[in-house]
Amino acid sequence: MLHSMSTTVEPDSERSAAEVNEEIRALWLRSGGTLTGEQREEYQRLVLEWAAAAQRRPARAA
Repeated sequence: MLHSMSTTVEPDSERSAAEVNEEIRALWLRSGGTLTGEQREEYQRLVLEWAAAAQRRPARAA
């Protein structure tokens, strides 16, 4: 069975891209580098949230 992923992002709060990135890193660390189906869905949701946050507040050039 195929699952479709929503392309809309409805973040629980207005987190920064850095905050979301930390959650993505923690997910990968907890998974040991191999995501389960449920973790993959969480990862996809987080990546969409990260992209939305990055567009709201683009990073400053160093």
